[in-house]
Amino acid sequence: MIHSINNNANSGALSEDGVRRMPRTALAAMLAAACFALCAGPSPAAEKKEEISRVIAKEMTAAQKELQANQFQEALKNLSEAETKSGLTPFDKKTIYSFKAFADVKLKDFKAAQVEYEKALQTGAATAEEKTSWTRTLFGIAASTGQYQKTIDYGKQMVDNGTAGNDTLGIIAQSYYLLKDCKDSGVWADKAIAAARKAGETPKENLFLFKLQCASDAGDTPAMDAVLMDLIKLNNKTTYWNTLLRIERQDERDDHNTLMIYRIMYDTNSMNADTDYIEMSQLLGDSALPEEAAAVLEKAMANGVIKDEHKERTNRLLAAFKTRADADKKNLPQQVAEANKSPAGELLVKLGEVYYGLGDYQKAADAINQGLQKGQVKHLDEAYVYLGESQVQLKNTAEAKKAFAKLKDVPNISPRVLKLWLLYGTTLGMGNG
Repeated sequence: MIHSINNNANSGALSEDGVRRMPRTALAAMLAAACFALCAGPSPAAEKKEEISRVIAKEMTAAQKELQANQFQEALKNLSEAETKSGLTPFDKKTIYSFKAFADVKLKDFKAAQVEYEKALQTGAATAEEKTSWTRTLFGIAASTGQYQKTIDYGKQMVDNGTAGNDTLGIIAQSYYLLKDCKDSGVWADKAIAAARKAGETPKENLFLFKLQCASDAGDTPAMDAVLMDLIKLNNKTTYWNTLLRIERQDERDDHNTLMIYRIMYDTNSMNADTDYIEMSQLLGDSALPEEAAAVLEKAMANGVIKDEHKERTNRLLAAFKTRADADKKNLPQQVAEANKSPAGELLVKLGEVYYGLGDYQKAADAINQGLQKGQVKHLDEAYVYLGESQVQLKNTAEAKKAFAKLKDVPNISPRVLKLWLLYGTTLGMGNG
């Protein structure tokens, strides 16, 4: 049901499959910035504490000049020569390795840079600032070159020392996912989502996609449901609505509730199969709403959704619904009179549904509101849904949200229907992704 998330090593943007990668140009810039100060030479404070040994002073001075002149291969030769000298202190080794790492980065040899930074850390001579910088750099190299376990290890070190950002948490989640460790991927995705929200930022979409793919692979429908709802709240994309509503519809056996789900599919433009339009129209016809049934089929035909093998049947249905709708229009004055005379609100609500099907949304909202005030309405869930939909069409988002929120007060409403319409209400005004 969900396309697998693959591994694209050189894409920096969030790809359609959800994987976020660091482009090599960005990595090079990050690494260069990380060690620029070191390659420019030890700081005055550092010089007072430790100095390069005289035995390698010639090679190190030459290497530093070559680095500054962008002569990286020549610098590596001098640094390798310095490395062969005997009696080197941990500080000497740390400086040699960090300078070599800088040259490797500039030459885009990230694997070699990784080896040198790891050796520099192993000397035990790195300052706290250097440890932080080099760990971040090693994390970036590991993430860019597909070393998922090392990415996790370095990322966790950053978390422990308080230098991890929200992106770090997300990359850890991705690394666990690519190691097929869905449990830990979900844990770290949740941490990244929570951190982003705490910082007032919008969580990255791919964090949810890791969880969604894992739930899909495991056949965990409730987990898929929950993640899809989060994704819809995040960006209201039609594709997520389509997947969610198909999951919900497949377990629904009640025609009344099925129609309520179809209405959301229709309103979110997530209905893409001609059989959906046909079934929805039939359910509307069975509910004595031929005007709306005809409108549904006309939209499907206008969009070119109806397959050739279903066109004859669709045309027959459309003709039948239009005939019934014409009869309803002729009887509309009588229906209005009867609804106004009735002490109960049921007929007014039904009148409002007819007006909705005819596209007269203000009259629909007025009739339903009057019916609700009278009371004795058989299907309050339908009344509030049509009231909300009418307000949506009138572009009165605030009133639409109020109408959909009223569904919480409807006795015996289907939990599935309630959940989906409340979700729809929260997305009003977001636009479709």
